[in-house]
Amino acid sequence: MADRIPLYPVRSAAAAASRRRAASFGAAGPGPGAERPSRYQLEEESAHLDEMPLMMSEEGFENDESDYHTLPRARLSRRKKWFVCGGWTFLCSSCCDWLMNICQRKTELKARTVWLGYPEKCEEKHPRNSIKNQKYNVFTFIPGVLYEQFKFFLNLYFLVVSCSQFVPALKIGYLYTYWAPLGFVLAVTIMREAVDEFRRFQRDKEVNSQLYSKLTVRGKVQVKSSDIQVGDLIIVEKNQRIPSDMVFLRTSEKAGSCFVRTDQLDGETDWKLKVAVSCTQRLPALGDLFSISAYVYAQKPQLDIHSFEGTFTREDSDPPIHESLSIENTLWASTVVASGTVIGVVIYTGKETRSVMNTSNPQNKVGLLDLELNRLTKALFLALIALSVVMVTLQGFAGPWYRSLFRFLLLFSYIIPISLRVNLDMGKAAYGWMIMKDENIPGTVVRTSTIPEELGRLVYLLTDKTGTLTQNEMVFKRLHLGTVSYGTDTVDEIQDHLLRSCSQTQPQAGGNSASSTPPRKAQASAPKVRKSVSSRVHEAVKAVALCHNVTPVYEARGTAGETEFTEADQDFSDDSRTYQASSPDEVALVQWTESVGLTLVSRDLTSMQLRTPSGQMLTYCILQTFPFTSESKRMGVIVRDTSTAEITFYMKGADVAMSPIVQYNDWLEEECGNMAREGLRTLVVAKRALTEEQYQDFESRYSQAKLSIHDRTLKVAAVVESLEREMELLCLTGVEDQLQADVRPTLEMLRNAGIKIWMLTGDKLETATCIAKSSHLVSRTQDTHIFRPVAGRADAHLELNAFRRKQDCALVISGDSLEVCLRYYEREFVELACQCPAVVCCRCSPTQKARIVKLLQRRTGRRTCAIGDGGNDVSMIQAADCGIGIEGKEGRQASLAADFSVTQFRHVGRLLMVHGRSSYTRSAALGQFVMHRGLILSTMQAVFSSVFYFASVPLYQGFLMVGYATVYTMFPVFSLVLDQDVKPEMAMLYPELYKDLTKGRSLSFKTFLVWVLISIYQGGILMYGALVLFESEFVHVVAISFTALVLTELLMVALTVRTWHWLMVVAELLSLSCYVASLAFLNEYFDVAFITTVTFVWKVSAITGVSCLPLYVLKYVKRKLSPPSYSKLSS
Repeated sequence: MADRIPLYPVRSAAAAASRRRAASFGAAGPGPGAERPSRYQLEEESAHLDEMPLMMSEEGFENDESDYHTLPRARLSRRKKWFVCGGWTFLCSSCCDWLMNICQRKTELKARTVWLGYPEKCEEKHPRNSIKNQKYNVFTFIPGVLYEQFKFFLNLYFLVVSCSQFVPALKIGYLYTYWAPLGFVLAVTIMREAVDEFRRFQRDKEVNSQLYSKLTVRGKVQVKSSDIQVGDLIIVEKNQRIPSDMVFLRTSEKAGSCFVRTDQLDGETDWKLKVAVSCTQRLPALGDLFSISAYVYAQKPQLDIHSFEGTFTREDSDPPIHESLSIENTLWASTVVASGTVIGVVIYTGKETRSVMNTSNPQNKVGLLDLELNRLTKALFLALIALSVVMVTLQGFAGPWYRSLFRFLLLFSYIIPISLRVNLDMGKAAYGWMIMKDENIPGTVVRTSTIPEELGRLVYLLTDKTGTLTQNEMVFKRLHLGTVSYGTDTVDEIQDHLLRSCSQTQPQAGGNSASSTPPRKAQASAPKVRKSVSSRVHEAVKAVALCHNVTPVYEARGTAGETEFTEADQDFSDDSRTYQASSPDEVALVQWTESVGLTLVSRDLTSMQLRTPSGQMLTYCILQTFPFTSESKRMGVIVRDTSTAEITFYMKGADVAMSPIVQYNDWLEEECGNMAREGLRTLVVAKRALTEEQYQDFESRYSQAKLSIHDRTLKVAAVVESLEREMELLCLTGVEDQLQADVRPTLEMLRNAGIKIWMLTGDKLETATCIAKSSHLVSRTQDTHIFRPVAGRADAHLELNAFRRKQDCALVISGDSLEVCLRYYEREFVELACQCPAVVCCRCSPTQKARIVKLLQRRTGRRTCAIGDGGNDVSMIQAADCGIGIEGKEGRQASLAADFSVTQFRHVGRLLMVHGRSSYTRSAALGQFVMHRGLILSTMQAVFSSVFYFASVPLYQGFLMVGYATVYTMFPVFSLVLDQDVKPEMAMLYPELYKDLTKGRSLSFKTFLVWVLISIYQGGILMYGALVLFESEFVHVVAISFTALVLTELLMVALTVRTWHWLMVVAELLSLSCYVASLAFLNEYFDVAFITTVTFVWKVSAITGVSCLPLYVLKYVKRKLSPPSYSKLSS
């Protein structure tokens, strides 16, 4: 199937022109044979595009010469006909567009110069620093809510019908029969919206009222978050939320750096290291920030949360100081300071902050069932008009026929019952209550009560990874040395080896240092000397304990956080130590080295200390650090042992990046594969000893590369790669990111239900792939296609062709490559991706996640569900047709923004398979039954009017109409919300039952037509039966037909029910009792003497029997000949 999808670029006009030129060139060639190759070439191009190289560059597409030359001629020829051929239309539309732009003009985002502490120096006005999640304000609330209600045809129709009763000539019955149900629906809706809006207002007010310390010339003053301006110097304490986007100027930490938690911004619970601007960090006191003349130049506000470009300039020094600013010098809004106190200068506020720009506005979600019912309502309205026109035509257009037409429209208005909205809204509320009361999914909250049926129609589930599928708790599982492997159950063996090795190396430290730093030739021969297992274990554990970016932090004993590193080493207690790092993998590794006896005691920018099992302190100077990047897939550190002066280069990274660097071995690739199959994240650890001369040579080249202006990144990488040769392989580590409880069976259940699962994560490609396999999102037998990084159209074309040849394989793609594919080949990419059993998108920004959701909705037309637990998932959750938030470690922001909130991922299975399925099937049955209730009444009215010379006189008046829609039939009809075709246990055991719902067969034009035919049959039988059997008075017709109508409705409910509930029986008996009791009070409608006779009873019984018995017989025959899929299970 995938092989047949051709790849047509987005700029199809230019491509078509190039094909035309190719054909014309072939036709102009010498001889008759010249035309044939070009024709074949064009056929081949469409049939086998994967074998066709891209001959035209992007410039060729954009600067197409033939189009360019024909353009002026086209303009000249068209200019004469401009006013004739729609010129005025074009002019009017242009004026409208101009007016719209004036009304909705957006402020153009610009780069800015921000002076430290002087907001008044800002040349332009910037938005207020307030958060606003409300949909309406005081003035727009009532109009907004009414618009949302009356934009649906159903409600607008009821409004017009109700308003028509104020016209005396059109009045049919009492006003309350029309206005009471409509008023009830509107009152419930307005109250529900008002409560939701007030809660949003309270949450916004709480955030905007948070107090922060602002640094001024006169000292510190307290300001509200909403009053912060661009240029203000703001002090943020530990564990406090950063109120706006800032450049990091100073910190109380001696190292000049701090950690921030970014879980509400990018979904990663790892702490990020931020570095203060060195010029301001070196100032003696806080007040000195006002004694210098300095400014920050910042780029214009952008969506990208992972990059920033700017400069810091101090003018009053000689010469002026210029510092380059990057992402590590920024503090984005909605992140939290994790260590120390920070001071920053505000550069972006309000809607220009990264967090707000990556958050989409909440939308009013409308369920697919509501849209389908809206379409059926329109069909009924057309039937209503047709029936009224037929009546007026048969009447012969006598008298003021248009008044008769309108009266017929009102008489038959019950074809579209107003109780439909009431019943459905009450049903939705009941489903929400059932979901929240389900003991199997405790803590589940329904925040959007209007779309529970959406849970039963889902085709695509888009899930976050960190905290959603995983617990984000890394646990060290395996250490492999090539010949021996250690797991969690052999920690005591590693401890013994470490103790033995430490006791041997202490007296021989001097001898070891001489032999460990030989020249290159000696290094090559060193591995031939067989090392003991103890020394190999010691080397491996020491490498793991040194090669990282982890900082140990101790709980402050005094008030100042700066005293942490000034205390004596022996005063550090193990109980108060915690580790901070930008990767939980590294924390897990360092915690493991501590558990086996080698403890990281302290670390700053230039040194770190380790404590051996025997209590000895080892101090190392950090000479260079090479951080992890997604391109290099590895990180390294060069350290000098202060006791022996040995210089060692340690490196760890992914196996694909490390295998070409390390010396030849025959076990690395195999063991990496074994660990990956177990779902472990692997890291290869290696080292290389350096002489002093080698290091000095490297340092001079490295410093020179860092100062270069052009191609700095490439030159730095080239210098580092000169060290990465013939490194000694020390060990392979395996760390497990623990999955949430029951993730594997839940994903398998969803897959069996026909739901396609896409994982969208901001994490690295390797991590995402590993979790996809360990969680069985991608099954063990499935192949995985990793989409290569692409930069332009040509790359995307070739890579899409390569992917097209793969069959039944999961797709793994990065956010950058996805962006390129969607720019040039959106339709082709979506078609190919939708055929994959699973898709993993890594390095996705919050905005990209929302874009992918909208893309699937637009291109496939299927219902989507997004599930996440962090602030970075909010946009995706709000964009999806159904959003599910998990209350996790990353806060409650996602769960508060979601339509449904759960406590664990495994609860999603029951939420969809049981509650989603039953909500949809129940609402479909309820909606169609309420329509049947109105249709049968309108059929009886049509028969009655036809018999009595097409008079526009109502058959039933006053309370009979109100009672029919409420007390006489409401309880049994509404009790259908308790109906179920299979038990919840069966729905969980056979998720394949869910697959049928996505086809929408429970509510379709076919099922609707069946109910229409039933209504016409029953309405005709009831009315004609009553007319045939009544004897003398017309009031007997009303009594017989209305009683038979009520009994027919009660019996039809019994016919529709699949599983009886005791409340259904109560509802049936209650309604019947209400009707029988009310007969005594309805003297103006019924002849009480007649309805107590046996004649009345047999006539009603006969008519009711004829209307219902054939349907019972048909239902029994159908169940025997063609039983539904669930009946086999329920039996």
